Formats: sequence, structure tokens, C-alpha cells
Amino acid sequence: MRTDAQASLRPRPGRPKALLVVATLLAGLGVLSTPARAHAAEPHIGIRVRDGRLVEADGSDLVLRGINHDFMWYPNKNDAFAAIKATGANAVRVTLGIGHQWRRATGPEVSTVIDLCQKNRLICIFDAHDTAGFGQDKKAAPMAEAVRFWLSLRDRMVGHEDYVLVNIADEPFANGTTWPWAQQTADAIRRLRAAGFKHTLLVDGPGWGQDESFVMRDSAERIVAADPTGNTVFDIHMYGMFNTAAKVNSYLTSYTKRRLPIVIGEFSSQHEWGKPDEDAIMAYAQAQHLGFLGWSWSGNDKQYSYLDLVNNFDGNSRTAWGQRFINGPNGLRTDTREATVFRNGTADAVADRSDGAPRGLTVTDVTSNSVRLAWQPRPSRIGGTTYQVVAVNGAAETRVATTNHPGVTLERLRGSTEYTYAVYAQNMLGKRSPRSALVVAITPPAR
Repeated sequence: MRTDAQASLRPRPGRPKALLVVATLLAGLGVLSTPARAHAAEPHIGIRVRDGRLVEADGSDLVLRGINHDFMWYPNKNDAFAAIKATGANAVRVTLGIGHQWRRATGPEVSTVIDLCQKNRLICIFDAHDTAGFGQDKKAAPMAEAVRFWLSLRDRMVGHEDYVLVNIADEPFANGTTWPWAQQTADAIRRLRAAGFKHTLLVDGPGWGQDESFVMRDSAERIVAADPTGNTVFDIHMYGMFNTAAKVNSYLTSYTKRRLPIVIGEFSSQHEWGKPDEDAIMAYAQAQHLGFLGWSWSGNDKQYSYLDLVNNFDGNSRTAWGQRFINGPNGLRTDTREATVFRNGTADAVADRSDGAPRGLTVTDVTSNSVRLAWQPRPSRIGGTTYQVVAVNGAAETRVATTNHPGVTLERLRGSTEYTYAVYAQNMLGKRSPRSALVVAITPPAR
């Protein structure tokens, strides 16, 4: 990563290597303590910001933990979504070209990626990538062009606010204090909101995403104020500039202390322009329940292969960075939870059973203290059928309801709690069927 005359945050395929002058940064980082701006209450759709943190539509906490995938350069490597999910990730940040520096992603491609994220139960973060290093990289696009790109995709994205986030512009300016980052970022947010985008928005810092002059840090309240919904998240990229725990902790604390939402959208364990302190990054994120996404799944140029998490897009062949990121201390597998939007009503579902177990068990009407279960009725040749509903905890079962109907509402539940249920069918002679497939119900926080 660069400092002062710093070049790209990270190497990318096709980008020439720049000569760098590395300077010591982040000395004297101040921690601001102005309270976060309050917004008038209004209806929200999908993922949103509440008290400086991401929550889902039902109010459940959402900590984004995932991996960047270079869809822009590898649009046919769609097996990567399932492989990324298999690592334990709950999110994927997907790079899109906007037609300025790299090939423009088409509407059908964006819809395909949304479908893949849904299928693989991943929160999808779309990123307009051509803007990186504007003002220094002559090929980079201005932020306004990224906004026009999003506006052209509006109809593809509306209705997916429960699991799609929009990263407006990747690393939108180079280093320095004179770039109009704050004004252009605020304008971009207003334009997207005026066009009907209700998605949570991510904004990257200038300085090739590392905010080397603290422009994003010091303008944060202005950016929050520009969003009438209050649903904007700051996205910091941590490479060589963040080479000590002190720098990592000081920068992130400047947001958490003000209760401003921040996610570490990119980082790695090595870089030719300085070694990031990945241990400090993940430790702080774990302690403060912040999201992070590693750069990147696979496909970096050969000289930058140390940035690949797996070799040649093979999910079973992890690099040293991949092992560290996924299985190491405070890594991806430490405490990553699948988004509630994908978990309610799902678990070990079985499409077809011929053993007499109840089928089609579903979860609906989830509140902080109740849930509705329903299943297909099972006719009995000997009298009527009774259904026994059980709560499952590992190998233990507890009966919670008995009914003659193919459905029941369970009450007196606790908020912010995960429950697992199954159903047995029993005929008049007392013969009980095998257990149904399990379903999960996750109650939102109590109000």
C-alpha cells in the first residue's frame, strides 16, 4: 500500500506496478468522540444501521464475515460462491466493472450473482470497482460514473434489500487532503436515495481505500447526515498502512467510540508496500463484533499470488493466507453466523421422504416471543393423526406441543434466540413415525 505518493491499495490483474515512497503514517491519530447523529424514525426495508451497527430486517445483529471475489475478472468462476460459503463465510463482496476501466457488468449478470448469493445463503456486497485511485490512476472512473452505473441497475436490485448491499465506489480517490471526497460521497448517497435505493450503502475511504489523510474519519458525521435513512456504513481497507496493532485499534476505535458503523472491506496478511497486522485486525474485529472480508478468493496476478486465499479457485487447496484467514485465531470460522434471513425455517431439510415422517415443515410469523410451524397433513388409515412438536438441542428433545392439526403457534419464546424444531406423527394405536427434518427459527430482539 502507498503512503504519500502511494499507489494502489492492492495489486490487481492488469495494473502496472508503481514505484513507491513509503512514509510512516497514522502518527498522532486522534479519537473523536462526537455522538453519532440521530435520524427521525421511519420505516426501513432490509438490512439497516441501528445505533452504529448493522441489523437485519427483523432487528437481528448482522456481523459481515466473508471474502472478496473477483467477479469482474472471472465472471465464469461461479462455483466460487458455494466454495466461499463452505469456508463458513456469511458474506461475499463481489467486484463489478462499470465499463470505464473494466468490462461493464450486465444486468443479467447482476441478477445471476444475486441468485447465487441467495442459493448459497450469502449476504451480497456489490462493489463498483473502476473508481480506485481516481486522481492518480489515469484509467480510474469518477464517482459520479459509478452512481450512473448503479442507477442503470436499479430495477435489478430493488426488492433484494434483505441480503444485498451496495458499495458505491471502490477506493474512490488517491492520497491527499484536497480531493472532494466528502462532497462527492454525500452527493452520491443523496442521488441513490432519491432514485429509490433503500439498500444499506457502503462508502470507501480515499487514499486508495486506506484513508491515509483521515479524510473519511474526520468527515464521517457529514456523510451520515447526507443519508436521510441513516443506512450508510464506512468501509476501510487495511493494508500496509495498518502495520501495527496501535494503528489498527486507534483508527477503528475512532468509529466505534462515536457509534459509527464500520466494516473492514479488504485486508491481507502480506503486501509488497508494507505488511498489514492481520492478527490485530481480526482480534479487534472479534472483540468489537465488526465485520471483515479478506482479499481475495483467487485469481490475483502471479506476482501477487500471496493475496489468494485458495490456489486456482480450488476451495480444497488453501494458501498460507487462506489457512490463516479461515482457520487461524479470530479467523472466519471463529464466530461467523449465517444471516437470519437465510436461517429461519431452514436446516436439515429433506426434499422427499418415504418413511412416514411429516414433510414440508416450515417456519413463518416469527416474532420476538412466538413462531408459527406448519407441515403437510399426514393421513392415517387407523383413526386420526396426532402430531408431537419437539424442540431439539443436540441429541436432546423436549416436547413443546401436541396437536391434531398440521400446524401450531409456539409462544413464550425469548428474543434473540435460535430454536430448532421437528415434528413426529402418531396414529391412534400409538405408533410414532420417524422424526421430520429439522427447521430453525431465530427470534428477533424483544422491543
